[in-house]
Amino acid sequence: MEYIIYADESIYNGPRYSNFYGGALVRGRDINRVIAEIKRVKSSLKLAEVKWHKVSESYLDKYEAFVDHVFDFVRTDTLKFRIMFTDNRIKPTKLTEEHRRNRYFILYYQFPKHAFGLQYSDEGDPMIRVRIYLDHMPGNNATKERFRDFLANLSNNADFQRAGIQIAREDIAEVDSTQHDILQCVDLLLGAMQFRLNQQHHQRSAGGLRRGAKTVAKYKLYKHINRHIRSLYPHFQFNIGISTGVHGDLANRFRYPYRHWLFTPTNREAAVSEAITERG
Repeated sequence: MEYIIYADESIYNGPRYSNFYGGALVRGRDINRVIAEIKRVKSSLKLAEVKWHKVSESYLDKYEAFVDHVFDFVRTDTLKFRIMFTDNRIKPTKLTEEHRRNRYFILYYQFPKHAFGLQYSDEGDPMIRVRIYLDHMPGNNATKERFRDFLANLSNNADFQRAGIQIAREDIAEVDSTQHDILQCVDLLLGAMQFRLNQQHHQRSAGGLRRGAKTVAKYKLYKHINRHIRSLYPHFQFNIGISTGVHGDLANRFRYPYRHWLFTPTNREAAVSEAITERG
């Protein structure tokens, strides 16, 4: 068994929510079929590169159609998506200078370690190889190489060992999203969630009374995505601003095809997270 994880990051400091990380997981047996289908759909829609910042009124129909195809894969558990973020109202305490200096990589490390629930991925194979493709990261080469060391060391984690999870250092690579269509899907979903959580759908131009056409188009696409997510979970209300529940079974951290994770530090000043619901 092989899992391929594509990971990306978005807004580092948002007005309400920050530290956005996102990823997609696909099994090795499905990877070629998924990539070929995404390429076919992009070509048929005449979308050279799918990016959240490229969403506009004139391209809205194309992006909605693209999202429909992506969620066909999600609905069949062929693609799993995870979104991680922090709430600015939850203040971490007992931070050292090293924590502050390396916040980006410390949080990024938590994403593949926990977001997909890999330790619960019992699919009948005694060993699971995990490859991780990371979109371009900030920092110098030495910092990035240390980060790869930390990720590879996850293979020594007791929970990962029990699940047979193996992450070889050579299977961790920094890549260019323009060359990886699944990473572009991550960018789209990650952008949509930070857009809504940071209330960018209310933005108006300076002195303007109305929202710009691009803002309106992005909000419509976000709602289109949200409807797909809610259709995956008709038995509970999906709230984008909190961690998706596991509903009595920790294995759902892996099984669920789409989940959000509100990262909360162990040492923190408590705050109540906002309930965000959408209709239609």
